[in-house]
Amino acid sequence: MSKDITKIVRQSLGLSSTPGNKQPLNESLVADPKPFNLPTEFQSAATKRAHFELYENYIKTFNRISAELDSADRSTANSNNSQFRSLKLDETYNMNAMFLHELYFANISDMQSKITMDSLAYMRIQRDWGTFDKWQEDFLACCQASRCGWAITYYNLFTQTYMNAAVDLHSIDVPVGCLPVIVMDVWQHAYYKDYLRDVKTYSIAMMKELNWRVIEDRFKQAERVAQALRQ
Repeated sequence: MSKDITKIVRQSLGLSSTPGNKQPLNESLVADPKPFNLPTEFQSAATKRAHFELYENYIKTFNRISAELDSADRSTANSNNSQFRSLKLDETYNMNAMFLHELYFANISDMQSKITMDSLAYMRIQRDWGTFDKWQEDFLACCQASRCGWAITYYNLFTQTYMNAAVDLHSIDVPVGCLPVIVMDVWQHAYYKDYLRDVKTYSIAMMKELNWRVIEDRFKQAERVAQALRQ
């Protein structure tokens, strides 16, 4: 992947061109928690607080694993039982957890949520699902279908269309060539304190306050990635 495309992909995920806005690291990757303001009344203060603590713990774990990988013995790696295999699996799990939470926090809790018919997001959703309502129906079904994980609307680099996916945990059934543009957390910790087992009511509430300004920027970035790859 060229440096220009890598930069565009990082921007589409809301990341800086260089991690941490610092010089490139020669050793382990280091991540820092981002601040998020969630004014929504569809989540309790206790849920928000617990959720942020969980997010910060994923970052701490990712940083520790990244450091441990620097000195991991790669000569003994095998598919049955090895330190390197365990660390790599945990790296993906915690890295995905970190980025998915950041994407989720950033695209919810807009008290003035509004999407216009002339926005790129609306036009692409209507193009690839037929109607905006059909996208909503499909996305909500993904929220209910996920086995403790995520629902994602993403740009598929291979089909060159926007699709929905139900991801289990943080790293199971993640589509290849996936650029997330809308992310919904449907782990039980995201809703159980406020909605018990009613993931549908929780998901509808969060969808009512999607931040379409943030989402619109993600659609634009995805289009830039697609255009760069076609050149």
